[in-house]
Amino acid sequence: MKRAIISDIHGNLEALQAVLEDIDRQRVDAIACLGDVVGYGPNPCECVKLVRDRCTLVLLGNHDQGALFDPDGFNSGAERAIRWTRMQLELHDRLPRNARAMLTDFLGELPRTHTEGDLMFVHGSARRPLDEYVFPEDIYDPLKMSHIFELVGRYCFQGHTHIPGVFTTGPEFLSPTVSKGDAEAVIDMPTHKAMVNVGSVGQPRDGDNRACYAILEDDRRVRFRRVEYPFTITARKIHDIADLDNFLGDRLEKGR
Repeated sequence: MKRAIISDIHGNLEALQAVLEDIDRQRVDAIACLGDVVGYGPNPCECVKLVRDRCTLVLLGNHDQGALFDPDGFNSGAERAIRWTRMQLELHDRLPRNARAMLTDFLGELPRTHTEGDLMFVHGSARRPLDEYVFPEDIYDPLKMSHIFELVGRYCFQGHTHIPGVFTTGPEFLSPTVSKGDAEAVIDMPTHKAMVNVGSVGQPRDGDNRACYAILEDDRRVRFRRVEYPFTITARKIHDIADLDNFLGDRLEKGR
């Protein structure tokens, strides 16, 4: 089976469209989304619709939850973006019934975890599926890593940090470096346990401004794909919305 796994779209329609076009060329069997469809970006409603229509599995992310309920634990810029996002979703859901589908209902019904045999899918971590960050430097915190790995059957796929890579029980972090002239890096999955961060579609933060997602092939290897998209268009949209901090658009060029 060949499965595309996307995460952390954050209302970036241009990135999502480019990634879905790339996924179509890869001839995958299914698409899973690990959450944070909204937050930060200028097109939350369009992104929710696309994810709803194209993905066979969609999980709840912390920004998705924040857009439904009172945001908790966000910095001021992220909180302002969440409140603006909520307003966009509510405005959409006030359209005449025959002209809309309830996007808030869709988000509100999303699960926090999904398990298929010994495969787990979450937004944050196996320990705290919604909001725990697992950063590459956490390999130097063996207690944290061992506690999380205890909850992993074999492989856990996650997002949230926006930094792609594979955590092993070593512990070590295998980073998929993709040069600008290449489209992907391939990492063979460990025979034992692993946690795979699939990176971010809409707000990459590993120094590469290209959208990132992963393809799992037959539970044996992961292909990390990087996709060019017109980030200047997304940034311009963000700059034109008073409730979205300009920094959210500026960072797209740097991938930080």
